[in-house]
Amino acid sequence: MFEFLIKKLKAHPRRIVFTEGTDPRILEASARLLSGTFLTPMLVGNPDEIAAAAEEAGFNIRGADIRDPNNYPKMDDMVKLMVELRKGKMTEDQCRDALRHANYFGTMLVAMGCADALLGGATYSTADTVRPALQLVKTKPGNKIVSSCFILVRSSATGDREVLAMADCAINIKPNEDQLVEIAMETAKTARLFGVDPKVAFLSYSTLGSGKGEDVDMMRNACKKAQALMPDTPMEGELQFDAAVSPRVARTKCPDSPVAGHANTFIFPDINAGNIGYKIAQRLGNFDAYGPILQGLNAPINDLSRGCNGQEVYSMALITAGLAED
Repeated sequence: MFEFLIKKLKAHPRRIVFTEGTDPRILEASARLLSGTFLTPMLVGNPDEIAAAAEEAGFNIRGADIRDPNNYPKMDDMVKLMVELRKGKMTEDQCRDALRHANYFGTMLVAMGCADALLGGATYSTADTVRPALQLVKTKPGNKIVSSCFILVRSSATGDREVLAMADCAINIKPNEDQLVEIAMETAKTARLFGVDPKVAFLSYSTLGSGKGEDVDMMRNACKKAQALMPDTPMEGELQFDAAVSPRVARTKCPDSPVAGHANTFIFPDINAGNIGYKIAQRLGNFDAYGPILQGLNAPINDLSRGCNGQEVYSMALITAGLAED
C-alpha cells in the first residue's frame, strides 16, 4: 500500500504541514521524509526551538521548511484571508490571536496554498485539529459533513495483503440516514485510493429483514439511497457482519447478494459500533489500523492519535499527502 502512495507522490511531490514542530515523533518522521524527495515537511514553530529539539532527539531535519507564527512575513495577508473565510464570525484581532496557535496557523497555510496537506494531533485533541479545518478549509462542494474512516491492512504468510475500509469510527457519533449515505460514498472513494475495489456493506444486527427496528430501517434505507447515487459500486444492506464477510454464511442468509460474503468496505450505524469494530480487527484480527482519515474536506487534513509513534506519523503523512488531488 505504501509503495503505491510513494509512487504517486514521486510523480506529484507534495508539502505537508506538521502543527507540532518540536515533538520528537514529528521530527523522526520529518527526518525520514527529508531523506526522500517526494514529500516536504513544513514544521510549525520557533526555528531555534525546533532545531534544539531535533538535536536533542538526534534527528537530522536539514532542509525542512520551518514556519513561525510569531515571525511570519505574510501574517497580515493571512489575517485578512481568515477574516474573509470566517465571514464576520471573528474580528481581525480574534483571527490574529487564533493564528498564534499552530493548529490555526497550519490550517491557514493549507488554505492559502502554501502547503498541500496537514497532519496534527500528536498533542492536540481531535476537536482542535478538526475545528480549524471546518472553519477555514471547509467541506467540498456537495458535502455537508466531515467523516472518517480507518484503513486496515493485514499481511498473510504468502505476502498477500488484505485491505479493508471501516467508517465512521471517529467523528460522527450517531449519523442520520443521509449522513450515512455521504459517509458510504466518501469511504468508497477513499478505499479506491488505497487499491480497494469497494464492496460496501451497511452493517446491522439484521440481514435483509431478519430483524426489525428503526436502526435496521435506517441502514436499509441509507443503502438504497447510496446505491441510487453510486450505481456502479456494489452495495448491500442491511447486513450482519458474518453475512458480510463469510461466503458460507452469505450462502445461507442472502445467496443472491453480490456483496455478502465478500465485503471489504464497512459502514457502521454509529460511532460506538465503528470504534469497537475497528479496534477488534486491530487487536484480535492482527490488522494494522491507519487513521482516522478525514473525509469530505476541501484539502487533506488528518488527525494523529496522541499515543502515536514516529512510524505511525510517517505512515499517516504518506496517507494524508496521498489524498491530495492532482
